[in-house]
Amino acid sequence: MHDVVFILAGFLVGLVVGLTGVGGGSLMTPILIFFFGVKPVMAVGTDLLFAAVTKFGGTVRLARARLIDWRVVLQLSAGSIPAALLTLWVLRQTGPAGEQVQTWITSGLGLALLLTSAATLYKAFRGPVRAPANRPLDYRAAARPRHWSLPLLFGAAIGTLVTLTSVGAGAIGVTVLLLLYPLLPLPRIVAADIAYAVPLTLVAGLGHASMGSVDWALLAKLLAGSLPGIWIGAHLMQHTPERLVRSLLSLLMAWAGLKLIAF
Repeated sequence: MHDVVFILAGFLVGLVVGLTGVGGGSLMTPILIFFFGVKPVMAVGTDLLFAAVTKFGGTVRLARARLIDWRVVLQLSAGSIPAALLTLWVLRQTGPAGEQVQTWITSGLGLALLLTSAATLYKAFRGPVRAPANRPLDYRAAARPRHWSLPLLFGAAIGTLVTLTSVGAGAIGVTVLLLLYPLLPLPRIVAADIAYAVPLTLVAGLGHASMGSVDWALLAKLLAGSLPGIWIGAHLMQHTPERLVRSLLSLLMAWAGLKLIAF
């Protein structure tokens, strides 16, 4: 019975990700903690590898469509990967199951969910960005950040947040990219966000696995549900009121974030 419930949870999260593009970590990790009683560190580690597998499939599809600006991916990864490794080192030194680490994770997860909620609500009411008509775009120029150091700094912040909480590479990442690369079209912003999240979540997830904070059986059940859920959600995307769904998700994440901070 538990197997069916985990598969169903994976399916529902995958369906929402396919419908809205909201990162699975901002939904899956609170579900594992609140509804299934999974320890925060185990929920984070399992969800990181869950995200790596699901986003890899999206990256392959986007790469075939030639929508990924690999320069942007490398710029962010240059900050996020070292930060993830440093965060993993700190977790290993303090002990991932320690009470202090559990407090860090729940507080960080609560803050990350509040930030993701705000970013999701902003995207819902801002609406899609449209390129100016009859104006050719220089993609090389668009892929240059406002300043060379900003992708490193923001990448490091997201890398730390994602490694500690499994949340941040989705809505927060897109919002950061919109600020750093204002000339880049929205489809390429989303594509870069998905692509750079793959090595980040994989490195962070394998680091957690090396500390024993990944439930492999649970991961398999979640993926069994999420992969078909994402496929169905992507096909239903054009038939759902995206602004309403994103707004409701924003409120749900804000509630979960406040609950975790007071956890």
